[in-house]
Amino acid sequence: MKHEEELNREPLEQEPSAAAALAGDRIDVLRAFAKDLAERGEELGLIGPLELPRLWTRHLLNSAVLAPLLTSGGTVADIGTGGGMPGLVLGIVRPDVSFKLIEPMERRCVWLNEQVERLELTNTTVMRGRAEEFHGTFEVDQVTARAVTALRKLVPLTAPLLRDGGEMLFLKGAAVGQEIEAAQKVLKKHRVKDVRVDELGAEILSESTRVFRARVGTHG
Repeated sequence: MKHEEELNREPLEQEPSAAAALAGDRIDVLRAFAKDLAERGEELGLIGPLELPRLWTRHLLNSAVLAPLLTSGGTVADIGTGGGMPGLVLGIVRPDVSFKLIEPMERRCVWLNEQVERLELTNTTVMRGRAEEFHGTFEVDQVTARAVTALRKLVPLTAPLLRDGGEMLFLKGAAVGQEIEAAQKVLKKHRVKDVRVDELGAEILSESTRVFRARVGTHG
């Protein structure tokens, strides 16, 4: 049965040329993660059955485009890392940044810890729990998230994890403008300022993506 399932699987997307440009000298590590995710991701419930033909473009590189926005030597908390996007991908391509991958589901934490050990990511730590469980336990320079929840719910979860002047970097869809409008009250409550939306990857990827950027606090 398993052999039959493997024969019926969608083919894995060929690695786009942009992958090496985005990952630089970390491309072999990213390839190793991509290979394992492609082979085991559906079985472990990390990706859907139709994702292999767009694994690089839709997931890995969609995450990696955030890498240039991270601060060298800084700390990042990635909320709801799931199968590894974007936090683990960023941990691979930015070894000069320290990452806390926050994920509530045990089986996903097992997968993430396995990858951290297998890929020798000394800059990355997996923390099981929900974001709000870590309020008051640490502060980071930047927080990232992808496909977690609407902005009006995401801001209260993440703002308390940031130092004064820290930055939110959330990968969002085409409706991010409406999300910002719907989140005005929570943005004000959590002192979120300098709100902007950038388009990333338009020059090197077949599908560009949008990132919500903002800072919290009174300084920075």
